[in-house]
Amino acid sequence: MRLLDLTLLFGAAALVVAESPDLDDDDEPAKEATVFNGKTVPPMLELTPNNWEKEHKASKYLMVKHYSPYCPHCIDYAPTFQTLYEFYYTSSPAGSAPKDADFTDFYSFRFADINCVAYNDLCTQHKVSSWPSTILYEDGEPIVTFKGVKAMSVLSGAVEDALAKAKPGTRPAKIELPEPGAETSPKSDDTSDDKPTDKAEPEIKAPTGQKDERKAAAKDEPKAAAADEPKAAAAATSVTPAKAEESTSPKYAPIPFDPPPQKILKSKSTPNPNGISVPLTAETFQSLVTMTHEPWFVKFYAPWCHHCLKIAPNWLQLAKEVQGRLNIGEVNCDAEPRLCKDVGLKGYPTFMFFRAGERVEYQGLRGVGDLIQYAEKAIDLASGIPDVDADSFKALEEKEEVIFLYFYDHATTSEDFNALERLPLSLIGRGKLVKTRDPKLYDRFKITTWPRLLVSREGRPTYYPPLAPREMRETHLLMNWIKSVWLPLVPELTASNAREVMDGRIVVLGLLNRDNQDSFQGAIREMKSAAHEWMDKQVQLFQLERQELRDAKQLRIEEAEDRGDHRAARNAKNIRINMDRSDRKEVTFAWVDGAFWQRWIRTTYGIDVKDGDRVIINDEDNRRYWDQTSTGNPIVPSRTSILETINKVTASPPKLKPKLTIGFFEKILFDVKTTFKEHPYLSGGCVLGIAFGCLSWFRGRIRRTRGGHFRLDDAGGGGNSKAPLLGASGPNGNKVD
Repeated sequence: MRLLDLTLLFGAAALVVAESPDLDDDDEPAKEATVFNGKTVPPMLELTPNNWEKEHKASKYLMVKHYSPYCPHCIDYAPTFQTLYEFYYTSSPAGSAPKDADFTDFYSFRFADINCVAYNDLCTQHKVSSWPSTILYEDGEPIVTFKGVKAMSVLSGAVEDALAKAKPGTRPAKIELPEPGAETSPKSDDTSDDKPTDKAEPEIKAPTGQKDERKAAAKDEPKAAAADEPKAAAAATSVTPAKAEESTSPKYAPIPFDPPPQKILKSKSTPNPNGISVPLTAETFQSLVTMTHEPWFVKFYAPWCHHCLKIAPNWLQLAKEVQGRLNIGEVNCDAEPRLCKDVGLKGYPTFMFFRAGERVEYQGLRGVGDLIQYAEKAIDLASGIPDVDADSFKALEEKEEVIFLYFYDHATTSEDFNALERLPLSLIGRGKLVKTRDPKLYDRFKITTWPRLLVSREGRPTYYPPLAPREMRETHLLMNWIKSVWLPLVPELTASNAREVMDGRIVVLGLLNRDNQDSFQGAIREMKSAAHEWMDKQVQLFQLERQELRDAKQLRIEEAEDRGDHRAARNAKNIRINMDRSDRKEVTFAWVDGAFWQRWIRTTYGIDVKDGDRVIINDEDNRRYWDQTSTGNPIVPSRTSILETINKVTASPPKLKPKLTIGFFEKILFDVKTTFKEHPYLSGGCVLGIAFGCLSWFRGRIRRTRGGHFRLDDAGGGGNSKAPLLGASGPNGNKVD
């Protein structure tokens, strides 16, 4: 029987091998070339572990689609990415570029894809956790990542960003994108499409299919505005001003006017042509940095500084990475002490970004990637503050976590725009600043006065409170407000922003493991959902409290009027409703990489992240935290668990017992220090009183020890002593005369 079983087994194996065509040849059938706009398009480059190192260095830009052939979303996404590749491969640059220039060679830009089922290790190396994922690489480093199915207009926005940066002035003003699966570009009657622009990135019109989707999602908009949907143009970073005549919304009657020209600071020469850090002296610093409009990123250092020596290779690498785009310099403070003193240095090394006589200090991390990321955002300043419409703003929200939106109209003055132009320097690495005069955005954010400024985080607007024109021009007031809201809704806690996130706030801190992407993404979603719900609740409470105060004021007025007391009525009307909430601690949300900060989390909170994702509620000002719900269970990254605990923690006094992040004796010293800081005069009086009491007690003890006081019962005196009145007693008790 065993021999028969073996014979059947080998026979079945041979049959499978004979019928499997894939086993005859390891190579998959070659992809066929396609035709687009009458031009032959070669098959898209397929990346494998064998050719990755060679291919990602073969061009400056490489847009890679990571997919699975069995993923339904990837199958739906395939025509969009393929058509995008065919469209750009057959396109030609505009402007000063040669008319017959090849797109791939001229921009050094290519498209590719990776089969993550066949080459899972390569996708894991690229930190791809879901399919499809599209990553745009620049010099082998990822600069833009899109997760999930994205519209062609969104992808094209990232492509146009890279193309405009690689070859400024060679992109058309408008780009008509084809529909997914199309074989030709859509025809446009606008002859201005071929005109290049140096001021802004091109406006990208979405395919008709995507416009229809937008129409279906916007059923509640007025019919008059819906008639203008075919004109909607969307790009991730479109800076084409929204035309007032494109909307017929009955709520607004836009007055036609020419918006102020966008300020673009152009360099007279190529910045950083050699890719080096230029040594600067007091003379060259003034002529090259202070007296020009060219942007400079400058390092101030001392030759003996250990930290300066350690970061020197990173600074040189940064200079090479931004060659031809941003000036990099360095100042030796031992050789130029007066210059460093004028700048106001507090330590070495110090990094500052200069532009047009203004400067801002870089306070981030000092790795090569961190410096390059900051420099890239600083370079973006040269394009000025872009003007967006409703569609391009929506696309921008998919890329940026924090967006500051400035609303203006025909009555906005040059002083308002000058105040606005002073803001971007401080926003480098913090958020994107854009402006608009699109009535659709007026409707969305309920804007009725101009100019107006708000910040959008995860689609949630927060408005700048002052409305008077003078207050809108106060840069100091604007920056104080911007600094209070420029953190994302749920930011990552790092060494550079820890003080900013933790101080003065109650922080719902998620201790998450980034390595497990599935649970990590789920935890982030739950924390964002809890943050949204908590903020909605606070808005409702704020409105309820304000209404109660208004009702109380109205009752006083009515009571005074019923009595005929005009003086009391006048006093009641003069009551100001104070909604100042500065005495209440703000509740914010954040997360920290539990694997990277494992030691700090264990020593501070006594939590081991290996046990799973956890959440703590931290009160840094009082050195205390909560890590359990009212039932005694650990707080987990769940909307219900978080919201249930916050309500009890923020009660006065807290309904849950906190734990301390410091020891008992440290807590006593901390409380004493806090008391002195909050009540300096009372604390000083108590200390003086205690000191005076101790001094008085000590002086009295010294006097008693030295015998400084006369005692009536002193038995001394020798011959001056007198016998008792009844005479002295003898040894036997007999009286002696």
